[in-house]
Amino acid sequence: MPDAIELLKTRRSVKPREMTGPGPSPAELETILTIGARVPDHGKLAPWRFIIFEGDARQRAGEVIAKVFARKNPGAPAADIEIERKRLTDAPLVIGIVSFTRPHPKVPAFEQELSAGASVMNIVTAATALGYGACWLTGWFSFDRDVLDGLGLKPDEKLAGLVHIGTPTKPNDDRPRPVLSEIVTRF
Repeated sequence: MPDAIELLKTRRSVKPREMTGPGPSPAELETILTIGARVPDHGKLAPWRFIIFEGDARQRAGEVIAKVFARKNPGAPAADIEIERKRLTDAPLVIGIVSFTRPHPKVPAFEQELSAGASVMNIVTAATALGYGACWLTGWFSFDRDVLDGLGLKPDEKLAGLVHIGTPTKPNDDRPRPVLSEIVTRF
């Protein structure tokens, strides 16, 4: 296992189109999900849950996305609909992190949504620590109620993100990062 600080300093997203199999084993997936559930969670509300898309489930989810896209864009070329159909098929594993809030006298909805975001980041970091490429993505369909309904989300649930996980097909170059002197102030 890589040194934790070095891992955090060098982690970067891998594009799903630059991933292939194998994906995580069942034991590794359980580890990733366990770490995804081990995040700050004021009030112990667990305001998130996970949807696993692997194997044929990735194509079935793509069918949902493509059908909604085609219905809402009746003049769309077949090639555009095919792009939507393949949204979840590049990486061998995609984890959907579902966010929901519960009324609570001490825990505002925003804190609950932040907990879901922390869960997404823990999943990305855990996958990276296990040697996989990982990428947190959304897209138009992540905010479309018809798609969310088709993926089985309840009316009060949102999709915090989709984490694509697989084996990188090439070395991953870093991108420019913020200069600390430009983003840090002292009070």
